[in-house]
Order: sequence, then C-alpha cells, then structure tokens
Amino acid sequence: MAEQAQAATMVVQAPQAEAQQPQPEKKRAAPRRKAAQRKGKGAFVKSKRKQAVARASASTGKGSITVNGFDINVIEPMEYREMMMEPVNFSDTTRGIAAKMDIKVNVYGGGASARAQAVRSAIAKSIVEFSGADSLKREYMHYDRFMIVDDSRRVEPKKFKGPKARARFQKSYR
Repeated sequence: MAEQAQAATMVVQAPQAEAQQPQPEKKRAAPRRKAAQRKGKGAFVKSKRKQAVARASASTGKGSITVNGFDINVIEPMEYREMMMEPVNFSDTTRGIAAKMDIKVNVYGGGASARAQAVRSAIAKSIVEFSGADSLKREYMHYDRFMIVDDSRRVEPKKFKGPKARARFQKSYR
C-alpha cells in the first residue's frame, strides 16, 4: 500500500518537474508593415493593357525611372519613351513629385505598344499613390482615364466560318 501511494505521488510529481524546465519558445513571423512604414515612403502598383502587365515600385529617391533594369531615357523608339514619360511630364506638380522618387517598373507579356501603355499607367498610378493627392488623380482621370484605370478590353477569340473574330470567308460561286 505504501508503494502505491509513493507511485501515485511520483506520477503527480513527474509533470511538475517537466513544467519547471524551460521550454523553447516557438518562432513567430514578424508582423507585416505597410509600404509607407518600410524604408521611408513607398508605393507598389500593378497595371495591365491587353496581355502586358507592368508592376511598379516607387520609393523616395533622386528621380530615376527604370524599366526592366534599363533607364527610361535609353528606350527606343522615341514615341514609346514619350508615351511612358507622359505621366511625369503632365504638369509641373507631377515633375516635382517624380523628382523626389525612384520608380522601378517590371513589364512582361504583350507587344511593344501594349507594354508602353502598361508602363505609362503604372508610372501614373505610382505617382498618385506616392503623393497621396486626390486632386492629382482627378486631373489624370480628366486628361486620360486609362492612366489610372486599367483598360478592360481584350482581344475577341476567332470563330470558325471566318478568318478572324467577326469577318466571314468570301463567298465564291465557282
């Protein structure tokens, strides 16, 4: 009987001994910070045009704009470069905002013209988000809605009975 009581106390004491040992703490993921709380102020935006997708990240800097790792001033042809720079050269206000920030754009998919239009929209969105000015967004919308809003039009798929989506084969009587 004394052995049973001693065994019962041992069973009760064993969990207490384990509880006294320091247990390793589980690692927790660091809390996520908003873009503005990271290195100064920043903005991350995405823009689409046809099959082209452009992702832009803006941060405080010296006013450099890079597209796929290249400076925007070396992009050829000149018409596409001017199209991409349109949000920056829009007004003196946008030039001043763009001079205080660095914009890095990554664009893929689509053709050359669609890529240029996607980059243009991504730069405009990043300037608006970086500045936080609602009036600037309204000015862009008034000038050209597709600077801020993605163009939702897509290419219509080809159907049978014709060479393209809507055109039909020419009828021949002989």
